[in-house]
Amino acid sequence: MSERIRLRDAVTEAAALLTAAEKKVHFTLIKLMYQEITYPSSDKKTTIHAYIWRPHGCVRGAVQIVHGMAEYALRYEQFANFLTARGFVVCAEDHLGHGKSVLSADELGYFDGGDATDKVLADIHALSDIVRAETRNLPYFMLGHSMGSFFCRKYISLYGGELAGAVIMGTGFQPSVATGFGSFAATLVAAFKGWKHRSPFIDKLAFGAYNAKTDKRTPYDWLSDEKKNVDDYIADDLCGATFTCGGFKTLFSIVGQACSAKTIKSTPKNLPIYLVAGDGDPVGGYSKGVKKLYDKFIKAGISDVQMTIYRGARHEILNDFCAPQVMEDISSFALSHISAN
Repeated sequence: MSERIRLRDAVTEAAALLTAAEKKVHFTLIKLMYQEITYPSSDKKTTIHAYIWRPHGCVRGAVQIVHGMAEYALRYEQFANFLTARGFVVCAEDHLGHGKSVLSADELGYFDGGDATDKVLADIHALSDIVRAETRNLPYFMLGHSMGSFFCRKYISLYGGELAGAVIMGTGFQPSVATGFGSFAATLVAAFKGWKHRSPFIDKLAFGAYNAKTDKRTPYDWLSDEKKNVDDYIADDLCGATFTCGGFKTLFSIVGQACSAKTIKSTPKNLPIYLVAGDGDPVGGYSKGVKKLYDKFIKAGISDVQMTIYRGARHEILNDFCAPQVMEDISSFALSHISAN
């Protein structure tokens, strides 16, 4: 098997990495290490909430996390603490319609008007500007998960020259006809119901088949093989909100843009890219979509593309049994490219 492509048996490998005591230490440190900041969104109305974790001692680089749909930045606390222990400044913002960047639960899953893709990208870049002003010339990495992976893919086509590498996690590949139909459906429903309407039809169109290969204990079993992680997600008031028509319009738009030939060809040829996913993740077509993206990047002439697929893992690989191995792999990717530079 190529050194660029790894298929990990995450069940056995993860067990050897972090003992229960080590996990407890990592979790305990989380509460002590972040600073919450705010800045104005590019929508000129919203205040974006963001978080910065800083290491004690020498700083080796920075990692910006772009979170997924219907979740928020502080879900990545444990991973952020893991990275700070290895010398990274870590930052993440709550997107429009997510986390603390909303004034009420009614705003969860709502993006301003219709397609807010450019506004979300601008908010992501604004945080990058803030943190890079602090870290200056140190290597800066971007990591995007799920919906955030698609934003990350578009982002690196625009601003990849500012980065030392990108980690694309829990991503997939959709044909333009699928994203185009989804966008049309969201626009059509919004024409009658408004952009804030939450449509069961569009939600089922987007996610109806995702639970097909699970035991269907809950509607969210596709997120993780670990029952507790699924239950924690369901119990979290800031997770799982059904997207509005405006939210889905933006989602279909960014997925379509990320999968376009233009975006892939615009990605810097010398930008190191690391794809990571579970082979039980429906977003990635059970790894088929991830492998397709890998091939697209290679054909586009990107010189350093790596991929790791974790056997048995589902969508949220940082909240699944393979999490210790995933953290180590991502850290190793970043550190290796700091050393290379």
